[in-house]
Amino acid sequence: AEQLTAEIDGGSAGDLPRVERSLRHILDSGQSLIKSTSTKGSQDAKASILLGSRGVDLPALSTKIDGIQDSDIIQQTEATPCTDIAGFLKGERENAILSLLEETKKETQETMEKLHWESVYREWENDKQRILAAVAGGGADPGLADLTISRGEMTRLHDSTLSGRSSLTHLELQYAKKVVAYNQTIAAGAIRPDLLGTFTNLFPEESDQEISVMWEYTSKMADIAVARPAGQVVARARSYLESAYTKFIKLTVYSNLSSASLGGVPGTYHLVRSYLNVRVPSSTPGLDDGLVDGVPVWALIYYCLRCGDLNAACDAARQAGPGLGDVHTLLQELSSASDNRLSPQTESLVRIQYRRSIRQSSDPFKRAVYCVLAACDPQEEHSEIATSLDDYLWLKLCQVREEESGDSLTLPGLQTLLTEEYGESHFNASEQPLLYFQVLFLTGQFETAIDFLFRTGDPLSVHAVHIALALFELNLLRLPESIQAPLLSRDAGDPPASRRLNVARLVMLYVKHFESTDPREALQYFYFLREMKGGRSENLFMSCVGELVLESREFDLLLGQLMSDGSRTPGLVDKFGDLVDTGKIIEFVAADSEERGLLEDAVQLYDLAKKHARVVELLNKLLSQVISSPPISESNRDRLQRQAVSIARRYKSLGVSGGRDATATLFLLLDLATFFDLYHAGRSSEALDTIEKVKVVPLKQSDVDYQVSGFKILDDCIRRNIPDILLAVMTILHNQYKKQAHPSIRDKARSLITYAGMIPYRLPGDTTSRLVQLEVLMS
Repeated sequence: AEQLTAEIDGGSAGDLPRVERSLRHILDSGQSLIKSTSTKGSQDAKASILLGSRGVDLPALSTKIDGIQDSDIIQQTEATPCTDIAGFLKGERENAILSLLEETKKETQETMEKLHWESVYREWENDKQRILAAVAGGGADPGLADLTISRGEMTRLHDSTLSGRSSLTHLELQYAKKVVAYNQTIAAGAIRPDLLGTFTNLFPEESDQEISVMWEYTSKMADIAVARPAGQVVARARSYLESAYTKFIKLTVYSNLSSASLGGVPGTYHLVRSYLNVRVPSSTPGLDDGLVDGVPVWALIYYCLRCGDLNAACDAARQAGPGLGDVHTLLQELSSASDNRLSPQTESLVRIQYRRSIRQSSDPFKRAVYCVLAACDPQEEHSEIATSLDDYLWLKLCQVREEESGDSLTLPGLQTLLTEEYGESHFNASEQPLLYFQVLFLTGQFETAIDFLFRTGDPLSVHAVHIALALFELNLLRLPESIQAPLLSRDAGDPPASRRLNVARLVMLYVKHFESTDPREALQYFYFLREMKGGRSENLFMSCVGELVLESREFDLLLGQLMSDGSRTPGLVDKFGDLVDTGKIIEFVAADSEERGLLEDAVQLYDLAKKHARVVELLNKLLSQVISSPPISESNRDRLQRQAVSIARRYKSLGVSGGRDATATLFLLLDLATFFDLYHAGRSSEALDTIEKVKVVPLKQSDVDYQVSGFKILDDCIRRNIPDILLAVMTILHNQYKKQAHPSIRDKARSLITYAGMIPYRLPGDTTSRLVQLEVLMS
């Protein structure tokens, strides 16, 4: 026992902790072992008897199971008292540190993952908004954000994007020329030209019939009051549809003169009679009340009304005799009415008559005439005679009434029917976009029509933009309260079918594809937005011009060029006269460029705006970043140095002050740039003479204290270059010492080391070690 104790207490035990148990502990452990052994043995015997009869070798199976068991886990289940307090505390401390590190790592990973997904989500949202704005005019942020250059993007000063090739198509160029002429007239203070008429004249019927027709009814519908009253909308639309149908009848008759029997008497009556000879034979079954001049009487009356000629319809009813006396009376009353409709009492009587007898008539023309006169059945489609969309629309417009009563059809009701109940798919708008545009436009839905035409893509989107501009200049478009609104929107208080068109968004989306190559034309379109508030300036025009300048890089072209005498030549913006403050625009663009990190552009623009102090400050900041670099031709350093020298000379010759301290710093930076030019060129003696003249670092022990005290008043632009200056001067001294080991060179080097240690500025570690190394090499 003593030997075993000696071995345990001796070196053979190593760092194992000593386990101490009392007699009571030993007794309890023995009893538990006996119980477990006896229980396990009896259980094994019973199990062997039971399983042996089935051919199972239990001892072999137990051996395999014992081999699989993890002895370490079993040992850990036994609670052993810890007697090594120091080790225990050390382990707990390490576990606490590790758990803290693990928890911090987990939180960091979760935070980074959260930030990553937030960033991805924002990028997807921005892409979605841009796609919605460009493709469908959805609720995205307007083009201001899309027109900008990404922040922090350093670009070469005055790097034009004009490649000599215009992005404008022939159609866009045609419109742009008229827009330029219109704006020039406005800027000159002359009488406002007819922009709508100017655009209409671009497309004569013989050159492009569809577009000519589109501009024709656009001009017709634009001749209404700003409030767009329903009566005027219906009257203008009916007038256009009636005149267009008259042209169609003439074309049909003149194409079939042999069967038309036109004769030589002018007028709508004889024209319609000839048309019926071609299209509606007198033997057509189901027509009532006989013939007049060899044609069906109700067809004659209907087509006279369809051509908008009430007098011709009266003549037809009169010639039909007393059988149509009631209709003749109605037509006379209608022709003499100021509002082009029967009195309410007469309309009520006609509707009663229609419901009692006329509705059951087999003559479709007779039913249609009564519906046109008194709006008897707005729900009736009249499919037998309304064979075209124009006919259908005309019949619906004839039955529109301003008052809501019973089953009457109002203009908002017709608009809702066409846009929401029927919609684009019903009219096959994707295949016939101009037809659906006509339906919307003739029912007074200008905003919805323009939005639809713009979404169809080129070339119709070009027409949509210019229709919008023409109506915008006439104050006929309903605009949203904010330029941030979608292209097409509806305010809470608007009628159900009413919409608002965001003209600012429309112009920006249109100009976007050619603004960088055709800034002259883009500027003209932005001029339409001069009265709008929004963007990053006091009005939207200034904001758009600022974005255009930054996008196109055409500073001289748009804002003017600075001459050697300090004056500014006029740019394109100046051509708008007193209506535009070019100085404010230049200041806005300069500040915006500075905010984006485009400091070289900001210097140029602040110089144009005569903000000389800001020019010098920014030049100092830019020069301080590059003066220690090697002078490579056409590099950032070379370009900035030439620009700074040019500005410094001009300011000095003109007596311009950019601030005393800032100007002194600028000239000091230029001197230091000259020093580094000489240093990199290997002209050591001249470089050393230059640095002695500028007196930024001491080369004598007697100057050390003076230069250290002067370090505090140096600008940060100079301080940041002190390490490079010290290293360059020390390198020059070392090279001179290798050629000729003169004690004065060592004194200069020692002065630099003393200065470097005394200034209140922490030099980079590699700079300090390099300075000490070079000074030691000269010892």
